[in-house]
Amino acid sequence: MSNIFYKNKPVIGLDVSKTSMRIMSIDKNKMLVHGYGSISLDPQKSGNDSGDDVEYIAGKLKEMLNNNIVGRIDSNRVALGVPTSRTFSRTFSMPISEEKNIRNAVNLEAEQYIPVSLESLYLDYQVISRGKEELTVLMCAAPKKLVDNVLEAAKQCRLEVATIEPDANSIARLIKRTEEGVLPTIIVDVGLATTDIVILNSDVRVTGGLNVGGHTLTLDLAKKMDVPVETAHQFKVLNGLNPGPRQARIMEALKPSLLKMTSEIKKVMRYYTDRFPSDKKIEQVLIVGGGSNLPGIGEFFTNELIMPARVASPWQSLDFGKLEQPAKQQRAQFVAVAGLALIRSEDIYD
Repeated sequence: MSNIFYKNKPVIGLDVSKTSMRIMSIDKNKMLVHGYGSISLDPQKSGNDSGDDVEYIAGKLKEMLNNNIVGRIDSNRVALGVPTSRTFSRTFSMPISEEKNIRNAVNLEAEQYIPVSLESLYLDYQVISRGKEELTVLMCAAPKKLVDNVLEAAKQCRLEVATIEPDANSIARLIKRTEEGVLPTIIVDVGLATTDIVILNSDVRVTGGLNVGGHTLTLDLAKKMDVPVETAHQFKVLNGLNPGPRQARIMEALKPSLLKMTSEIKKVMRYYTDRFPSDKKIEQVLIVGGGSNLPGIGEFFTNELIMPARVASPWQSLDFGKLEQPAKQQRAQFVAVAGLALIRSEDIYD
């Protein structure tokens, strides 16, 4: 009986990165936001995977829960998101006749392709498609120290962690809920310091990423135009790549980093095509994340990738009722935690 009550307890989203922490509670059927909150983190104190991280993260989590909540948080049971850039994901196929040995196959795949020891990782997998003769398996691993630190911090704040997943999976869940008839899609999540790349074809198929993000672009602009970082940020979000008197100089400053992004996207696309030659062709690029607030970025990716690209607005599908919404420039930063808040209990326990 207690298990039934536990499964019926609402799941809320909690997303923890090096630079921020966000929480959100959503009525999954109505897409109605009951509450949300956020707090900034010092990356020097939250990203070292040391024992000191636990006390710092727990302290900031308590501060957010006590002081930074708009509306209400319906539960202490959370789906926890961790940065995709700190996880390892890989997709592989195996004969259905060998399904009983799937755990051994996952371990072997991890040993071959993950550049750290398996003893230092939590490793899990999901069968994402099943053909007549083959299974397609998505394997994911995360550092034990990263996970253990956040789990302990959550425990100190009396939160119960029901499941853990990379932000890529959370964003894909939100996109699937808010984009009508999702085509095979590349999701480009431009964060503060990193960019995550996800190929979504019914399920997450491939992930990748690089250490270039929105703040990287701001610093590029500040250096090239010899202006303060605050001024560069204003140029980036107000002018961007759109036509105007500064367009040529802004494009010159930002193009090298943007080309690094498109180069990595092409690499992930090639891997997908090689691994899944019979799957549907990728048809679009959706750009999300805090760094997606660069005017003209969709057109730039469209031209470089020769594929329709646009900034996605899953935010518009969330109903905030009478709650005050986050500032417009901050909304894109809540995409991952909204995806976490949409996970259903049956998806965890089936």
